[in-house]
Amino acid sequence: MAVTSMVSSEERDPLHGNSIRPFTVGVEEEFVLVDPATGLPSLNNTAVAARAPDAELQLELSQCQIETCTPVCANIPELHREVRRARLSVTQAATCAGSLPLAVGVPIWRPPPGSMTDTPRYRRMAAHFGELAEQVICGCHVHVCVPDRDVAVQVSNHLRPWLPTLLALTANSPITSGIDTGYASWRHLLWARWPSAGPPPYLRSAAEYDDTVTKLVEDRHILDAAMVYWDVRLSSHLPTIEIRISDVPATVEETALLASLVRALVITSVAAVDSGRTSAPVDLAYLRAACRRAAHDGLSGPQFRRATRHSVPKPASIAHLLSHIRPALEQSGDYEFTRGALATVLRNGNGAVRQREALRIGGPTQVLKQMARSTTEGCAATEDRQPA
Repeated sequence: MAVTSMVSSEERDPLHGNSIRPFTVGVEEEFVLVDPATGLPSLNNTAVAARAPDAELQLELSQCQIETCTPVCANIPELHREVRRARLSVTQAATCAGSLPLAVGVPIWRPPPGSMTDTPRYRRMAAHFGELAEQVICGCHVHVCVPDRDVAVQVSNHLRPWLPTLLALTANSPITSGIDTGYASWRHLLWARWPSAGPPPYLRSAAEYDDTVTKLVEDRHILDAAMVYWDVRLSSHLPTIEIRISDVPATVEETALLASLVRALVITSVAAVDSGRTSAPVDLAYLRAACRRAAHDGLSGPQFRRATRHSVPKPASIAHLLSHIRPALEQSGDYEFTRGALATVLRNGNGAVRQREALRIGGPTQVLKQMARSTTEGCAATEDRQPA
């Protein structure tokens, strides 16, 4: 994440009386660059980045990908404004370069082979991992400040059971090569092929975390610590925990919702750690299966309550999540926004639902139009206000 520190501001911990904790938050979003008329991938991320010198635009693995990074934000309303500004900036830069950014987990049409961004790191990855380096997948990464790394590992354990629910809620990649894959998040299936992707292992300390990463590098499963692609991971250079389970959400509002849920989950988990409560060690194989089920079903079908072995209807699963984090949301002032945004997603569908409806109505051309609208929806409104 292109920030110097996630501890830029402090606020009163919502769950710990007078104790002070800096639960700052930041978001990275990845976008597919396409031709505005055809929807075919535009291999011009370097040109787009060059047209936004003041924006935090990062090159990604494929030449048709670009990433935005928000500054460190003290609260969710601030983050909401910064995500709008970032999407507006990347859209303006892409337009100048003759392309269009789409907030989709995978491209509607695949780029041609050999479309990898030409950097030394990506060349190394291609040489070591072959065809895996040809994939194009776009996610959303939420960073929350947790300065103590041992606490952060325990927070990761508490977050693990909620990963399927977060994935189901934000699924936004059902279509590739112009057809429905049968999965609400095809990105999750592609991402799972990497050797260090998927839910994190259940770990007991920062030392065990670091030892696991060191062994992955030493045995050449990954090239370096930056290739730890777990759905929850500790930053190697910032005092943050990073949650990476989500497809890039279709709209700014859904990204702000994801950040609000994740931040509240982290705050709630820190409170549990501070009170001596440990998370049950959900079996990794079962958790992987639950995430795969969430990637398939999205908002349809049953969901697993906290990845236990009890299947419940999807709205009930999301209601359980909201109830779990409600104290943190109320203390931070985010409860009404989060509840309203969740109700909107359940009523209107997430990106996967809307892509499939557009495909049914008008094929890939309609999907392109729909996702172009969703990507920039509300981006011109950057006034200081609570998300609504």
